[in-house]
Amino acid sequence: MARPRRLDDLAAQLTEAVAPRAKSLIITVYGDAVLPHGGSAWLGGLIDLMAHFGMSERIVRTSVFRLCKDDWLANTQIGRRSFYRATDSGKERFAAAGRRIYAPLTREWDRGWDLLMVPPNALDTETRDSLKRELLWQGFGAASATVYAHPNCDEAAMHRLLAELGVADKIVHMKATLDRAGGFGALRDLVRGCWDVDQLEHDYAAFLDRFRPVWGALDATEAPDPRTAFVIRTLMIHDFRRILLRDPMLPPDLLPADWPGQESRMLTRNLYRRLAGMSESYLMSALTTANGPLPESDPSFATRFGGLADSEALAGAF
Repeated sequence: MARPRRLDDLAAQLTEAVAPRAKSLIITVYGDAVLPHGGSAWLGGLIDLMAHFGMSERIVRTSVFRLCKDDWLANTQIGRRSFYRATDSGKERFAAAGRRIYAPLTREWDRGWDLLMVPPNALDTETRDSLKRELLWQGFGAASATVYAHPNCDEAAMHRLLAELGVADKIVHMKATLDRAGGFGALRDLVRGCWDVDQLEHDYAAFLDRFRPVWGALDATEAPDPRTAFVIRTLMIHDFRRILLRDPMLPPDLLPADWPGQESRMLTRNLYRRLAGMSESYLMSALTTANGPLPESDPSFATRFGGLADSEALAGAF
């Protein structure tokens, strides 16, 4: 039996394999780690934190500036120090992603569908392309050039998107229910035409290959380094988020046998529970706010993935 790899070595390999871009990784850090602690942090601490992922000070400053332009973050200057907090718009977007990322393992499907219909000639080309791109990132599938479908739609996120694009009064939102008389055969064919299920399956399988070794490494490590735990937790959520936000979370009846998406969610939940306490310890020592140390995490943090408080690793963090 092969010896488990050291956790530090795995962190370095995962950083190279995941190869995160600075702007996107900062979004992950804020959504996963900073937001539960009030949503604000000193830029200097963030620069030091991002250095663990190979990000230079210059690229962090540039990325934060762009995130401000995109209304994810806002700057507060106190003396010579800059503090960046999540904007209200950013918080809404973080919340929408969080509802999918940290959801419990089991979910119910009432066989309902949300359909968005775009009347012909209702949108100009640029707006139509923007709508399609954003809907695909919310997990919608394009049933045709003018119809988008989703079996597990986040209605709040969808309505916010339509409002932001200024098309809420131009798109028809309808609900439909599956007629089971014909079975699932035709629907499975339709699903493969609307979503790239093969690519999602490949991406989830690659995610499992990357992060399964972490479990063995944790078992073989008596006292994991908190910094390493934070790096691995962040890379895992970042990688998982990139796949999950393209996943419509199709019901099992419509997916191939042995679908790796559910196994990926289970691994993410289990590793997150193992890493949470150690990584939180490092985060609290690494970042500061305008009022001093980061505040304790809010109660919603402990409810992630159906509950973290029962994990042995997290117990010492509260």
